[in-house]
Amino acid sequence: MADLQRSAYEPRANQPIQAFFTLIGRIVVAVFVPLITFLVLYAGFRFLRDSGAPQIVITLVAIIWGVGGVAALFFVANWVIQQLSPAWRQRLTPFLFVGPAVIILGWYLFLPTIRSLYFSFFDKLSKGFVGLANYVYVFSDSTMLIAFRNNLLWLIVGTSFCVVFGLLIAILSDRSRFEKVAKSLIFLPMAISFVGAGVIWRFMYAFKPVGQEQVGLLNAVVVALGGDPIGWLTLRPWNSLFLIGILIWLQTGFSMVVHSAAVKGVPSELLEAARIDGAGEIRIIFNVIIPFIRSTIVTVSTTILLLTLKVFDIVFVMTNGLYGTEVLASQQYKQMFKFLHYGRGSAIAIVILLAVVPVVIYNLRQFGQREVFK
Repeated sequence: MADLQRSAYEPRANQPIQAFFTLIGRIVVAVFVPLITFLVLYAGFRFLRDSGAPQIVITLVAIIWGVGGVAALFFVANWVIQQLSPAWRQRLTPFLFVGPAVIILGWYLFLPTIRSLYFSFFDKLSKGFVGLANYVYVFSDSTMLIAFRNNLLWLIVGTSFCVVFGLLIAILSDRSRFEKVAKSLIFLPMAISFVGAGVIWRFMYAFKPVGQEQVGLLNAVVVALGGDPIGWLTLRPWNSLFLIGILIWLQTGFSMVVHSAAVKGVPSELLEAARIDGAGEIRIIFNVIIPFIRSTIVTVSTTILLLTLKVFDIVFVMTNGLYGTEVLASQQYKQMFKFLHYGRGSAIAIVILLAVVPVVIYNLRQFGQREVFK
């Protein structure tokens, strides 16, 4: 009887020990298997970097190796998590898919922001502490004040016209037989990068002295009508408005598409009821359609507003900030990479960040209030 009791007790006594070693084994596997996979992939990249193979071969293999390596890391990590208990599996699975994105954002966004904030309190060579001197320069230098003025102009004029034109086209095209063709043509500039658009419009605004052949479209039309050619990009203060026109040309398509989807979501019963009550089409637009799609208008406005606060490409390609067209981003670029003044460049970057953050927070709150996100 005693032997039977002992034999029945011993497996139970060994269960905690077995569970402990099982847990240790899983932890070891969870740590070392992904680590070994990463080291193998890293060794492959080191080999490609140091090999004497043709560049095209190295590039192709690196692309295949990189994509396959990321897939392998996810596969191995997911396999490891599946070996854990259901409770730990449920806890760790979200981190498997969200974790890499968070790490990348932290490495390429959060850390550079902290470093920029740190360097903004130092001198040109980031060696001597100067306190708020760089920020005093940002808010007192004449060129910086011009940049602030221009950014405000981009913000008000650019955002307003993009939103108004996009909404107007969305409403009008919704009632046209040529809706698809019109929307396709207006949306087409969205396929062009800001740099590409700058190059295109640089030819549009091109200027040659009187008597020479005008290669710019606008000046060719002016001369054909009997006028003198105009230096569009040197004509202060209108040149900033000419640059803003490029942004409007590019972003009206985006505004139109988003507004068009919202307009089509307005219930037809609501429109019919307004017409039965005697409301005209203009009154329907202002009293029915616009209030109904107000959240969409706000979203489009804040999205384009963020773009205008950070605008750089168009100014850099068209005028390089000359002739009074400086914006904050172009000044930040010049301070960092032309004048090599890292303190001032970092301070301007922080000012741009502080201008953008409230708009981003507002956008996120707007998204959070929508029913689809609840």
